[in-house]
Amino acid sequence: MSSPRCSLIIPFYQEAGSVASVVPAACAVLARLDPGYEAILVDDGSTDGTGRELDRMAAADPHCHVLTLPGNQGQATALFTGLRQARGEIILTMDGDGQNDPADFPALLTLLEQQHLDVACGWRRERHDSPLRRAMSSLANAVRSRVLRDGLHDAGCQLRVFRRAVIATLQPSPLMQSFLPAMAVAAGLRAGELPVHHHPRLQGDSKYHLGNLWWQPFREMLRLRRVLPRPAAMR
Repeated sequence: MSSPRCSLIIPFYQEAGSVASVVPAACAVLARLDPGYEAILVDDGSTDGTGRELDRMAAADPHCHVLTLPGNQGQATALFTGLRQARGEIILTMDGDGQNDPADFPALLTLLEQQHLDVACGWRRERHDSPLRRAMSSLANAVRSRVLRDGLHDAGCQLRVFRRAVIATLQPSPLMQSFLPAMAVAAGLRAGELPVHHHPRLQGDSKYHLGNLWWQPFREMLRLRRVLPRPAAMR
């Protein structure tokens, strides 16, 4: 079997109500970018029927493949599991809650190629989240950008397009999904960003609270500051 050019990875946890809209919309975009694409749908131990919905998608579309984790292991593990299975040279990622818009993928791919980047990240400049979440995220992004110098406004946005080489730069981290750009930049790769659409959550519940919006990322940021190589701009 020939390898696809593009591999889409979407982690899901307790998103049964979103699968039927998120997966077809994303696959329709990927089909225009690469007719031979693969979509890796990772069920992170959901108990609400998400797995059944994903299996239904895979049964209807041969581009889709479902990976099921034994119990909820967290978004970082779900994403990394998908990355290890991906065969494409171009990796595309997004959340499974319906707030990311896959229609932004072509613009991110163009940014990646035209600016010779390794990672092209979405920037949720106009977010549709609660005031508390927006405020906490804004503060966390400002501190992270200053400490890790990844040059981004919104490292938490999971709508991304990056080259396969980025996978080799990733280090074990419970919040790898948020610090992926910083790890790539620390390894000498180039990251950029583009404003993208962000939609209100219509199904399911947010998995974020004060601890994983601020305290856990803050501790992990300080740890990574010690162990990651310094980007050239910090030397």
